Amino acid sequence: VVYVSHPVDVRYQSMNIYIPVEYYEGKNIRKYNADTAPIFLTNDVGRYMSSQAGAPIKDRRTGKDNAILVALSKGYVVASPGARGRKLTNDKAQYIGKAPAAIVDLKAAVRYLRFNDKIMPGNAEKIISNGTSAGGALSALLGASGNQKIYHSYLNELGAAAARDDIFAVSAYCPITNLDNADAAYEWQYGHVKDYKVINLVHPGYIEIFTETLTEEQIAVQPKLAAMFPKYVNSLKLKDENGKTLTLNDKGEGTFKEYVKKFVINSANKAISEGNDLSKYSWLEFKNKKVVGLDFKTYSKEYLSRSKSAPAFDALDLSAGENNLFGDLTVDNKHFTKFSFDNNTAKFFITEYPVEGGARTYEYTKAQMADADIVKMMNPMNFVKNTSTQNWRIRHGAKDADTSLAISTILATTLRNHKKAVDFAMPWDIVHRGDYDLEELFEWMDKISTK
Repeated sequence: VVYVSHPVDVRYQSMNIYIPVEYYEGKNIRKYNADTAPIFLTNDVGRYMSSQAGAPIKDRRTGKDNAILVALSKGYVVASPGARGRKLTNDKAQYIGKAPAAIVDLKAAVRYLRFNDKIMPGNAEKIISNGTSAGGALSALLGASGNQKIYHSYLNELGAAAARDDIFAVSAYCPITNLDNADAAYEWQYGHVKDYKVINLVHPGYIEIFTETLTEEQIAVQPKLAAMFPKYVNSLKLKDENGKTLTLNDKGEGTFKEYVKKFVINSANKAISEGNDLSKYSWLEFKNKKVVGLDFKTYSKEYLSRSKSAPAFDALDLSAGENNLFGDLTVDNKHFTKFSFDNNTAKFFITEYPVEGGARTYEYTKAQMADADIVKMMNPMNFVKNTSTQNWRIRHGAKDADTSLAISTILATTLRNHKKAVDFAMPWDIVHRGDYDLEELFEWMDKISTK
């Protein structure tokens, strides 16, 4: 179904809805029926690119049932919306998928489900969003920003249904989120690492991995960005489960860092309890066959290893995917942090063709800064204080270097500090991916949906 009445591109502003046939026969599946079944709203967005509606198929990488198939088998109604992404253009060569297009599209999909709740199986008061990477960020943003007025003009322009767009719960795998603070967080964790892995997709199913070294220019920005992070963390006034304030000193050390390490240590101990031998990792400290400490610098360099240049997200030369996200109808890439805007190195060329003489090309370096409201609309941290979404499940793999471990920790802790129920973990040996623990995910979904 097309979920808006004035679509910009129906290929992406469409949603596949799957309903177990039993609900049309008056039957139950486990504890659910046509009226009570939660709606599993899962997106396939990656790298903030355009994404089409998903289907119930086998996962290409694992050969196992994908999340949609598993959801249907457990009695969930499934809604899989497509969404516009950063490279999408129209027939006038205008960019029609820049921020905030993707989150606006997902909100419109939620409104469609709510608007039609009475005439279709499934309970629109129990919408549970799921996504991975950029899709995980959008899932978190969807949960944080329900019914916020700042999005209304965009939704009205698309002809979104006149209904609420808040949701019941969020599942977010490795969310690439809090982008305006992600560069500082990355250098806080990886500022001592000068080599980074580059992954090239040669063709579907085959990737090349090679190592690059940061340039002198990139190395020079590392300490500047890292120095910005403690001030940001301290401004959040985060507290742990015991009410202890989480802070960092000027060197990036403190209770917040120890708190991040605690999630890695817990993950290592869970892996050991499941029969894994971690004794080969010299950066883990053991006592009575349990992990009690962690050399964070060595862990970050040797086990995780850096996967981005510097800055990691708002590239000085506007070359990052996130620069591309924050463009507009006519400008492809923009900065979205003051630091990178002030230190811009992107070069642009204009060519003039005078009536007499040959063409002349001029170089200039003036880049543009993304609109502050659009940057705000893409960061769930701006809305978590007021969200009605109570239930959150956030996962960031202990071997995932696509963003700092601090980013998900900050999101999860902020939500907890605002009395939300948060299930947060850093699963051992998991790299940048999602949907790897579907049985655990659906156990959590069942628990929150039936309590």
